[in-house]
Amino acid sequence: MLPEDKAKFIQEEHKKGRKVIMVGDGINDSPALSEADAGIAISAGAAIAKEVADVTVKEGDLYELVILKEISNRLMHRIHDNYRFIIGFNSALIALGFFGVISPSGSALFHNLSTVASGVKSTTALLPKEKKEEVKLLEQNARALNEASVMTKVKSA
Repeated sequence: MLPEDKAKFIQEEHKKGRKVIMVGDGINDSPALSEADAGIAISAGAAIAKEVADVTVKEGDLYELVILKEISNRLMHRIHDNYRFIIGFNSALIALGFFGVISPSGSALFHNLSTVASGVKSTTALLPKEKKEEVKLLEQNARALNEASVMTKVKSA
């Protein structure tokens, strides 16, 4: 497929309302990488591909994309949770202050404490320990399959 055909295909998918991820490693992939919603370059690829891409992953280890997706899903969930908490809590503080239940200084104190608490909560790991162990096992399996594939190619050559 020609480089301009790749970019044209991505444009057509965008017109259909679809999100597109492009994975590439060469100079010829650069137009498509820049056109995609998320461009992913392979670290051993051309410098221009890595420059244009949004993300660069290690060579031969595309399973990192699955891990990246899991982390991004958890991060978005955390952001939405924090947003709902902050809006709800601050709305309650405004209502309590409006009706005179708490003083302005008390409201400011609770607001600041909730901001600190939300920030501290956000520093926790996105992948729990069990998930990290599962990820390590999957990475080992992927590497073993990759090595077996390379060995098969070497034997057949």
